[in-house]
Amino acid sequence: MNCEQIKNKVSIRRVLESFNLFPVKQNSKTAFYFAIDREEKSPSLCVDFAQNKAFDFGTGKSYDVISIVQQLSKCSVSDALQYLEKFNTSIQSTQTSILETSKNYEILEVKEIEHLALAEYLKSRKIHDQKHLVKEVHYQMKGKNYFGIGFYNNSGGVEIRNKYSKICLGKKDVTLLKNPKKEKNEVCVFEGFFDFLTYLNLPNVQFSNSDFLILNSTAMFFKVEKQLAQYDKIVLFLDNDLSGSILTEKIVDKYENVEDCSILYEDFKDLNEWGCANRIID
Repeated sequence: MNCEQIKNKVSIRRVLESFNLFPVKQNSKTAFYFAIDREEKSPSLCVDFAQNKAFDFGTGKSYDVISIVQQLSKCSVSDALQYLEKFNTSIQSTQTSILETSKNYEILEVKEIEHLALAEYLKSRKIHDQKHLVKEVHYQMKGKNYFGIGFYNNSGGVEIRNKYSKICLGKKDVTLLKNPKKEKNEVCVFEGFFDFLTYLNLPNVQFSNSDFLILNSTAMFFKVEKQLAQYDKIVLFLDNDLSGSILTEKIVDKYENVEDCSILYEDFKDLNEWGCANRIID
């Protein structure tokens, strides 16, 4: 594809998701994200899904899919085009790329994991032993029925995962799990719940020592910045990608006693990918 084809055919939503960036609020045609070049408390990056472009109200900058990759990766046009070659789908949203924050869905049933496809998916990600911490969620969206592995956040929203889908039903938020039996005032921080479940499978893990914070997206960090200051120690298990590395650096600089555990899986994207490749976890 040439530049114009890429600008028209590659979904800007999917590009942002590939950098682990999600809307703070949205409707069917537009969404607001936090700025991609600075910290802010109120989102100012407006993304127009119909035009497949973004506009930053704080700086007046406009972005298409090429320039937004350049900004996020600090790279040339040719490098951005190479990155975008993997997005060979149209700008029409697929189930995988939709982040649902408005009420255009209906949850039909929530139960323990029973469906064979979901059980097999958990086994393939080597977290089947922790299936009691997630749910089997059946839901309807735009007249079609779906199901997936559900993990609740603190606002009652449900992070949904299966082999083909990665969405959130309801309001996007973090999941903070307080441990009443903890022996230390520390918290372990994860980017996604698959990483959290992988951590619980590690041998010799001391479950009683920590609270657990699952961000469900690095974009949700602003919700817990003040809370993290209350902990004596912060243990990080964030992804080895651009957004994960940026947030890790930010947390290390901001708080006093921070341990970055990403060195454990430095050759992998995240803790779960490492766990899938590591024979210690079966």
